[in-house]
This record gives sequence, structure tokens and C-alpha cells, in this order.
Amino acid sequence: MSLVPTIAQKAAQGLKELYGFTADGNPDLQPTRKEFEGDVTLVVFPYLRASRKKPEDTAQELGEYLQKAVPEIASFNVVKGFLNLAIADGYWIEQIEAIEDLANFGRAPRQDETILVEYSSPNTNKPLHLGHIRNILLGFSVAQILEAAGKTVKKVQIVNDRGIHICKSMLAWQKFGKGETLESSGLKGDHLVGKYYVEFDKAFKKELAELQQKGLTEEEATEQSVLMQEARKMLQKWEANDPETVALWKKMNGWVYEGFAKTYQKLGVDFDQNYYESETYLLGKKVVEEGLAQGVFFQKEDGSVWCDLEDEKLGEKLLLRKDGTSVYMTQDIGTAIQRYEDFGMAGMVYTVGNEQDHHFKVLFAILKKLGYTWAERLYHLSYGMVDLPSGKMKSREGTVVDADDLVQEMESTAQKISEELGKTEGMLEDEKQRLYHQVGLGALKYYILRVDPRKRMLFNPEESVDFQGDTGPFIQYTHARIKSLLRKAKDFDFGGTPKTLHPQERELCKQLVQYPQKVMEAAEQFSPATVASFVYDLVKSYNALYQQVPILADEDPAVVAFRVKLSERVAAVIKNGMALLGIEVPERM
Repeated sequence: MSLVPTIAQKAAQGLKELYGFTADGNPDLQPTRKEFEGDVTLVVFPYLRASRKKPEDTAQELGEYLQKAVPEIASFNVVKGFLNLAIADGYWIEQIEAIEDLANFGRAPRQDETILVEYSSPNTNKPLHLGHIRNILLGFSVAQILEAAGKTVKKVQIVNDRGIHICKSMLAWQKFGKGETLESSGLKGDHLVGKYYVEFDKAFKKELAELQQKGLTEEEATEQSVLMQEARKMLQKWEANDPETVALWKKMNGWVYEGFAKTYQKLGVDFDQNYYESETYLLGKKVVEEGLAQGVFFQKEDGSVWCDLEDEKLGEKLLLRKDGTSVYMTQDIGTAIQRYEDFGMAGMVYTVGNEQDHHFKVLFAILKKLGYTWAERLYHLSYGMVDLPSGKMKSREGTVVDADDLVQEMESTAQKISEELGKTEGMLEDEKQRLYHQVGLGALKYYILRVDPRKRMLFNPEESVDFQGDTGPFIQYTHARIKSLLRKAKDFDFGGTPKTLHPQERELCKQLVQYPQKVMEAAEQFSPATVASFVYDLVKSYNALYQQVPILADEDPAVVAFRVKLSERVAAVIKNGMALLGIEVPERM
């Protein structure tokens, strides 16, 4: 609320004039609790030593002072040591009418500061699944929120396109594929490659079982496995740039990229730049060698290079093996530096699961030791796993919830429920299909993003598509209802400004003007859940107003005019807020 700084400043003046108290900064004000009358509350207990009066008397005197000093304060009440200030209706009306650029309301002016957001970063041996979806939706939404907060945002990913897991899919295709292609299989490229990752695992387990029956331990059987030896040999060939191996690798990765692109398009997300592990896995080695020469790192007797992070309580971290080869941490150091060289970013958000918490603490600490000032603004957006009612998922065994299948299931569920509730009556077929897509994806995205990223969550597809409660479809339907009302309002002739507001109108006004601040809070906390919670509360308040008063039927045309204007702004904030979550809202349903 833009009036709060003024009230706080006047409160500081009042404390000085009334009691000779000079505050260290202006007093903190907080929203009045819903069970009390008022909009803003000042707690007076910290000032009783200066006033030498009872809490109630101190609050009464400050209330009288502020009511004279701030014309917008209509009244006040005192509850023990709490001074509750009520803002005049006229102020709220002015605030709502001042919102003119509805499409950009809540967006801060663009700053000359670039922030990178990394998300998705999949392996190219399998399709995207539900776990990837939480990652992708979180990263994309945080990028949208940061951009609304005025940052220049670049969305990036690093594709894990090399390693033994890729070779397993390649080897299985060579052995069992019989030349199968996208055209002959009818599968999406990532599904086709994922099929052979599962085939490798099946054949490998069969071979292990046979070797263990001969008395070998699992570890011994793995070492003697012909399949595993062939996969490792294929990796060596790739690293040696063997033409045939590289050609197969490029072909199968090409299939995967084509499949990923279709999934990203369905989800409505994109990237400004892709990085590939095949191009970055050697990055960082030179930096580590330079750091060793400068004394930032140290070398052990066997020749391996380490970073001492004991002062940071992170132990010691290996950076180069004794044979001079790098580890993942080395690559991540090099990739971070490369990104700075590419974008000159002021900071970066890594959207990665919480099992990597320690890894990123170490990465950030090492970059700081190397003297990179931008490392102070690196952030790990750590998130919990997604579970299903049926339990955990395993890629090797082919028991994951595939992203494409899930999106299709969400759209089908949205169609079923929409038709049962009569939401599509009178629509053309292409309008219906677009609605099913909007509602299905809206349900999926909102259900995932409303949860604090740090928490592990259970995803229930049926529950997410409910048109009642804290769900995407409930919010989407409210937006469509408001747009329908606004279409009807075009035929009305009204104008003027009301003198007073209904209590529910005041509540809506208070919420609406807080939207820009909520966007900033979400950006500071890297939390789409903050936006989701705000939009849901706003929608609940609007529906309460819709139930309590006739929007278009009041006798006073000024009242109708304001309620239409208020409805218009609520619809705009719903649309703007849901867009930050990557969710479209339909115009009709």
C-alpha cells in the first residue's frame, strides 16, 4: 500500500512531538488482522517507556495525532496496545482508478541487470518425466517473475548429452534395434531412445542374474558383464572421436532433441541458450590449474588437486584426479565462468533438486575463493521430489510418469470434467480443444507451483482439475466469469464515483494494490508459490463479492461503474499473475 510509508513517517513525527522519542527509522506497520476493523496496525508497546502511559492511552493519543496528520485516515480503534487505522473509502477508489495500464500492472521498470535462470537440463537417454516437469515449471516461472521485477532474464539449460548412460541407449539400439527409426517406429525421438535405455537395463539384469548364479557377487558380475564392457568401450571410442560412434551419437541425440522440443512447446516454455556437456566437460580444467598455481587450491602426493573448504565447513573437494582428468565440479566451475563471459550476468539461479544441495554450496564457495564477485549472487533453487499416489518412479525400469503422457492425461481429464459441468456449451470444436489444453495445463502447472519449492509434494492429477478450491481451473473459471460480466457491461450506460464502498469491495481494493509488492516478494524469494497464493486469495475475495452484491444491478450507476472497473482490474491481475506461472486464462468457459 503506497500510503503506508506516509503513515509510518507521520507516526515517527508523532512519537517525537508527543513523547520526545526519536525512532531509529520509521515504525513498522502491519496489515490489520481480519478479525479487527482497520487496514493498517501500529504496535505501540515499543514506545511505552517514552510515553510513560498505558498501552491503550498511548495508542489513543497516537491515533488522534495520525487522524489529523494524514487526511486519508478515516477512523481508528484501539485494542490493547494495537492501534488499528482505517483508510478512507475515497483513497481506495482513487488507487483503483489510478491503475490504467492493466497489461503491465505489477511490472517494474527494466533495470540494467542480467540474471540467468537454469532449468530442465535433462539427460539425452530418456524422455522428460514428472520430476523434470516440476523443475521446468519452477525455472520458467521464476524467470517470468524476475523479468516482471525488472530484471533482464536469460533462460539457459545444460544438456547432459555424453557419458555411459548415453552409450547404454546407443549400444542397445545397435544390438536390438534392427535399424528402427522415427519413421518406422512412429515414436517421438526421446521415447525411441528411452525405449533402448530400458532395453539395455533388461538385458544387463538378465546377464547379471546368469553370472550371479555361477557364484559371482553383484560387483564381480558387473565387472565381467559383456554388455557393460561394451558400453564402456563405446564411451572410450566417443572420447577418442571415433567417426562411426560419433555419427551414431549425433543421430540418436538428434532424435532426442526433436522430441524434447515438442514437449517444451506443449508446456509453453523456451530457452535463450543451450549448453551441451559434450562441449563443456573439459571447461574448468585450466581454471583449476591456474588456481593451483596461485595457491587457491592444493595438490596431494598422488598428484590430485583439491580445494580446502574446511573454514566453510564443507570439507575438501576433489577438482582434478591424480591422472589429471576433471570431475563434475570442475566442469560446473568452467561452465559458470563461460556463462559470465557470454552474458556478463549479475547473478544466476540454478533450478536443481535438493539432493544436490551440498554440490552447490561447494560450487559457490569455490567460485568465491577464485575471486568472482558475481558468485555472491548465485542461488540454488532447491526443490523436493514429486511423488504420485502409486509411489516413486524409476527411469531404468520404464516406470516413470512420462511428461507427454501426463500432459495428454491432463487435457483428457480437463475435457471430461469440462463437458460434465457444461463449460463448453456453444463453443466451436477448435475453441473446445484450446480450452481443454488451457485447463489441463493450467491445472498441472498451478498444482505444482502453488507448493513451496523446498517441500516434497504429492501430485494427484484428478484433484488438480477440480473446478472448486485452490486449483488452476477454479481461478481460470473465475477469470472467464469476469470477462463474461464485462462483455455484458458494454451495453450499460453509467458513470460517476461512489461515495462509499461495500466491505468486500474494500477488501478487494486492498488486495489489488498489493500485487506489485507481491511480485517483488516472489522475485526476492524465488517463489512462484507466493504469486499462486496471492492470485487464489484475490479470486476468493472476488467470488465473495460476486455472491454478496449484484455487480450490474445496483440502483446507483456510480456504484455499478466502480464495480465494473474493479472487476476489470481483478481480471487483469488474475491474467498477469497466472502468466507469471506460465498459465493462460480463457476468455470464456
